[in-house]
Amino acid sequence: MDPPSRREGLRAPGVSGQSVHAYAPGSGASRAAEQYPALNAHLVKPEVTRDEVVRGRRVEALPALPEHGDPHFRLDYVIGAHVKAGYIGSTDMITRFSNDSNFATDTSIRKVGSDPKTGERYLEEVAFEVVFTQSDKDIRVRAQDLTARGVRRVFAIFVKRGAVAEWSAARGRFVDLPADGAIEDETFVAPVPVRALLNAAHVDDGVALALLAKNNTVLAAAQQAQLEKGREEGREQGREQGREEGLQAALLTVLSGRNLPVGAAALESIRSCKNTATLERWLKKALVVNSAEELISSRRR
Repeated sequence: MDPPSRREGLRAPGVSGQSVHAYAPGSGASRAAEQYPALNAHLVKPEVTRDEVVRGRRVEALPALPEHGDPHFRLDYVIGAHVKAGYIGSTDMITRFSNDSNFATDTSIRKVGSDPKTGERYLEEVAFEVVFTQSDKDIRVRAQDLTARGVRRVFAIFVKRGAVAEWSAARGRFVDLPADGAIEDETFVAPVPVRALLNAAHVDDGVALALLAKNNTVLAAAQQAQLEKGREEGREQGREQGREEGLQAALLTVLSGRNLPVGAAALESIRSCKNTATLERWLKKALVVNSAEELISSRRR
């Protein structure tokens, strides 16, 4: 989402009776082993307000410009095709990440169903953010809160510099991925090409590969139809080749039966001829010509 507008500070207590223990490493010792509120114990009203809360600061999630909205649409399209069965993707889904953070990521993936340990939906496993005008500090803080809660992987698409990066808790920063690389994860049916997240020209190719990996029935039917077409063309080519070889053999048999020598040049002309009409004409003339060379020379008349 585009950069949040600052609002009044808000220090948010946990919600009584709606908390779970989490032990994922966080951004600091004071946050690493805190008791987390339920994922849906929101500090704001989803679907009613644009407000979010990031470490006690209430912010407003602003509507997107094309420079942000277009890559976000591309991101959803590509990731949606790659999500493996048993997982589900969401757009702008808000989560209570800590006692004082309640915000949404641009795109996320989680397990389908409810977590038996908490009775609520599963926590996001993978999250993506599109970064256009957000500051490095803003996106870094969000990545820290996400991973502190237990989100396994956090990626960011940095629009201005055309890069996809993954958050490294060890380094405390986002690390760029190779432009020709791919993102592999247990939530994906196939690796996600990095270039498909950056370049519109590669989007459909990335989606097509994912759908093939899913054995998509429409694509499978199209592949089968193309395969059958190729087989039929091959059979037709085989039949044509068979006719050519049969005429060549018949022609040599007639010449041999008339005791007409077939020199190397004449033999090569007969063997290399792929025109059935020419071979049929030669076969008729083979009954009356005086030599194989005379027969072959008639091709040029």
